[in-house]
Amino acid sequence: MNNDSKNRRLVIAIMLVTVVLITIGGTFAYFLTTAGRNEEQKLTIKTGNLALTFEDNDDGLNERIMIGESVEKLFIIRNTGTQPVTTNMIWDGLVNTYLEESLSYTLEYKTTEDGTYQSLNTAHTNVPQSDRADDFNLAKNITIPSKGIYYYRLTITFNNLNDVNQEADRTAILNTKFNLGEAIDETITSDKVLAHLKLTAKEGNPTFANVATTDEGVYSIDDDYGKSYYFRGAVSNNYVKFGGFFWRIIRINGDGSIRMQYDGTQAYANANGGNGSGGADRYTHTGKAWNAISNDAKYVGWMFGGDDGVPSEKKDVEVSDTTEEAKGKAATYNQTDSDIKELWVDPWYKTNIEDKNLGKYVSDEIFCNDRSMGRSYSTYTNKGFGTTPTNYAAGTRFLSSDPGYTDATPTFKCPQKNDAFTKEDTTKGNGFLKYPIGLITADEIVAAGSGKYGFANKYYYLYKNNSYQYYRSLTAYRYSGAAEMFMVYSDGNLAYAGVSGDGAIAPVINIAPEYAKTMVGEGSMTKPYQIPSVE
Repeated sequence: MNNDSKNRRLVIAIMLVTVVLITIGGTFAYFLTTAGRNEEQKLTIKTGNLALTFEDNDDGLNERIMIGESVEKLFIIRNTGTQPVTTNMIWDGLVNTYLEESLSYTLEYKTTEDGTYQSLNTAHTNVPQSDRADDFNLAKNITIPSKGIYYYRLTITFNNLNDVNQEADRTAILNTKFNLGEAIDETITSDKVLAHLKLTAKEGNPTFANVATTDEGVYSIDDDYGKSYYFRGAVSNNYVKFGGFFWRIIRINGDGSIRMQYDGTQAYANANGGNGSGGADRYTHTGKAWNAISNDAKYVGWMFGGDDGVPSEKKDVEVSDTTEEAKGKAATYNQTDSDIKELWVDPWYKTNIEDKNLGKYVSDEIFCNDRSMGRSYSTYTNKGFGTTPTNYAAGTRFLSSDPGYTDATPTFKCPQKNDAFTKEDTTKGNGFLKYPIGLITADEIVAAGSGKYGFANKYYYLYKNNSYQYYRSLTAYRYSGAAEMFMVYSDGNLAYAGVSGDGAIAPVINIAPEYAKTMVGEGSMTKPYQIPSVE
């Protein structure tokens, strides 16, 4: 039979006989809006924290369609719970006796009612065949964020198959209901978040001693949680909008959380070798000291032992120290907040994150204030307390003038648990933070493309502008008459400055893995990554 004759016979059959009768029902809860109907009037069936309501208030779809035509079904999934839910969408009790490729389908979603649909991966290209009622996955691993609303469009197409005899389709049947599977207890990993953000990592690692002036993409280094994926160079696909601010992703942590640095109330382009833009807007604070007093090695700490102005007498707490007074004599005892933490960073988090009820989206991750010892040389005896000249480990890693320097290789693993600042996690961290916020580390700066100490770079994404002399990092450099920390200088180079100097602040927070897995967008300036329904 030639194709034209086949088409004519099928079209006639479909027009004159109820041949293609597609009945689709729903057995789980969704909320859909229907013009002219009140929410209470709609057909609604609930399953756990998910709810389903069909837009046309009809759980069936009865359409006569001609070959080459499509039929659509619209619905919304709403998660009324306090945690994200990952589930599978299911063809429930599916009977499909059409030819294998006769009925294809697509599934699309959007995160706002007036948004643009985006394609979603489906479990199959064609509606699965089955001559008896059976269950099949329609789409797998759909994650709905807490209080999130996703709008879906399912399109089923009756295909005209070239050079295929479709006579059997004249009496075929498609009958199904929809359902959602059980909530999936999914372990979220950095690999899954990388894939969700549609990113691909490169093999190996670059030469860290060199500056990165072009978009070098994404690489990986292990951190305290697993494999961490970091952005390097003049990347332009790491923008996030959260809490009314724009951020730049530093890296995907090994547990799938997203570590990101504050970058202003609007999205700013990379400087591309120029002097940058945005001025003070790129920072939460400018002209602030790390600590007003700098004449003790203890002041390289995000927290330190004893009161401000009281000299430290030893580096670490000893087993025999049983009182706070005894412990407070140790430089590294996390007892007193640095000025930058107490006066600027913590209050900013409380006002802009916690008081806006955004804290649930932020996870408790390590902020490494590395105070481990570098190489001893010359007058640097590395006692790590009082006024003894001390060279910290990051100085050995990144300064080529240091006798222990090798190749500026950064680490994302915190060498000492006492320096691994966390809020509640005392398994991997120290549990001393009031709020889960910190600063970027020197290791992250080098990984991002600064190169080793002292090389200008106005191309990579961490360079903001030359409006301020520098912005601060969390990493200790040395004590040499004053406590000194690493920072990003006004020309983008990794440099250092005394803790009592005036610097700018660009805080760092981490989006929790369960919300990182739900982010939508492209990571661009105009379409930044966002948690659905969260500005």
